[in-house]
Amino acid sequence: MSLPDIVSVEDLFDSPVRAAATISPDGTRIAYLAPWKNRLNIWVHGVESDADARCITADETRSVFHYQWTDDPRYLLYLQDTAGDENWHTFRVDLDDPEAPAVDLTPFPGRIATFELLGGKPGKALVYSNKRTIELMDVYELDIATGELTLLAENPGKVASWLSGRHGELFAIGLTPVGDVELMRWESDTATLRTIVVYDGADYTLGLYPTVVTPDGTGIWVGSNEGTDRMRLVRLDAATGKQTAVDSHPTFDIDVRAQVAGGFALPLIQDGRTGELLGVRYLGARQVIRPLNDRFAEILAALQTLSDGDISALSSDRDGRRWVVSFNHDRQPGLTYLYDHDTGQSRLLFAPLPHLDPDVLAPKTPVTIQSRDGLDLHGYLTLPVGVEPTALPLVLVVHGGPWTRDAWGFDPGVQLLANRGYAVLQVNFRGSTGYGKAFTKAGVGEFAAAMHDDLIDSVQWAVQQGYADPDRIAIFGGSYGGYAALVGVTFTPDVFAAAIDYVGISSLANFLRTLPAIARPHLANNWHRFVGNPDIPEQEADMLARSPITKVDEIRTPLLVIQGANDVRVVKAESDNLVDALRARGVEVEYMVKEDEGHGFVNPDNVIELYHAVDRFLADHLGGRRGSAGGS
Repeated sequence: MSLPDIVSVEDLFDSPVRAAATISPDGTRIAYLAPWKNRLNIWVHGVESDADARCITADETRSVFHYQWTDDPRYLLYLQDTAGDENWHTFRVDLDDPEAPAVDLTPFPGRIATFELLGGKPGKALVYSNKRTIELMDVYELDIATGELTLLAENPGKVASWLSGRHGELFAIGLTPVGDVELMRWESDTATLRTIVVYDGADYTLGLYPTVVTPDGTGIWVGSNEGTDRMRLVRLDAATGKQTAVDSHPTFDIDVRAQVAGGFALPLIQDGRTGELLGVRYLGARQVIRPLNDRFAEILAALQTLSDGDISALSSDRDGRRWVVSFNHDRQPGLTYLYDHDTGQSRLLFAPLPHLDPDVLAPKTPVTIQSRDGLDLHGYLTLPVGVEPTALPLVLVVHGGPWTRDAWGFDPGVQLLANRGYAVLQVNFRGSTGYGKAFTKAGVGEFAAAMHDDLIDSVQWAVQQGYADPDRIAIFGGSYGGYAALVGVTFTPDVFAAAIDYVGISSLANFLRTLPAIARPHLANNWHRFVGNPDIPEQEADMLARSPITKVDEIRTPLLVIQGANDVRVVKAESDNLVDALRARGVEVEYMVKEDEGHGFVNPDNVIELYHAVDRFLADHLGGRRGSAGGS
């Protein structure tokens, strides 16, 4: 037995040939992302053939990721920030004027402006922006064709997020003074908020999600765990606050990953024309979609014959006849099909990474590990292909958030590691979401404590099962995962032979003090509840005791630190301070900073350089096989 041929970093991390396809409302055109000048841009072609494909945006600085058709297939809207600063702007593309550049409809320097389409008001969208006051998001109505913005609602100071109905009905979510989650309706005639219902904030770490206004505007579909450990879907009456059951899964939570990170499919599947609820996504070891009407059940059954992956992106024309569907698969990413429900015919539109051979890639296997205090920790083990899975070097990959979870599907970083001969373990430690509210709340007060114990218990499980060599174990994570990597080499320095901190937190107190102003008023049920408030001296002391920066003298493990200079969530000082302290002691630490990136690298040249560094670093310190010598 032997490992398969080396898969290059470029083959895994260069831009996909195509990705993120959606069909126009009239069913005549397909939009997608594809490279132009080494950046992803929006392209469009006719539904019958890609012979007329043309690039309709021209961003050569930063890849485009978030776009949407409007009700008029002449226009698309998309979001873009500047070098990762997360000050999103809303842009319009006019397909009837191919020579015209994209128009920034929200040219507010240093401010955020995201959009939401209004299904019942053709030609209109809502824009949420903090252009008036940096700490507060207000609501504007956008005329898509003219770009005119009309202020609809000024944030009175308590609104964390807004949501709208198809005809412009406005609702808001905020926190009460004691931290409970309040769902409110905006009364436009009096410019006031009326409380509909209040939920116990301790049960809603990131607030209410999903929250979608029903097509008639009289109710809200809400992801609720009131009276139960699992998140189910209910309908909330907008007038009375009465809650009625809509759908649930006997063991799985609604899949809410889209709340935390872009790129995940929305949990509620709706009819593009009417807004009718068609299905709900749930997530266990794999995804389950529960259809809510007979016609969509037929469509779903037909789509599921196209691939044995999980359905990810899904769009249809207004009539629900033609569908574009993408699949998430652990070894064959993003296969995308066009399906015609009237004829039953389908065809493959593209594979994003057609050069990858699924037989060379490694399957991701669900595992369950018991923590030292008896909790079931669900995760995934990826073993290299072609070698005996015994006493392997192992990389523990820790997810960010921490209020999200790892799931089954394609992960190029995991595939790189497996191809180099490493076992890869991903574990959903306590505090992760998706396993019931009790499991999430078990992380309260457990940063650098039981949450880290779960990671150590998982490593010990891999050793006891014979998969891992205890002397060749690395920890690698981004954001919270970067913090976990630093905790690993400060609180448990004997466990790991190497560590990679990617945009990770070194000081919990400094992290919370430097979060964007718009985020700080809404931390009661997540960071303040789980970790503490740095403005309270005794809580700040506890936070510092749980911070790697205070135990930096314990670091003797080889360390690679990676940071985006424009990161507004985990600011560059978090990495600078750690690296400076180590270098002051004469400790060697590798430090990669990219001036044109934020909280996670986006541009393919930077991502490729990052993973060349990871590849070389782990080969040096764990003894896995080395890929090509690219990067710098």
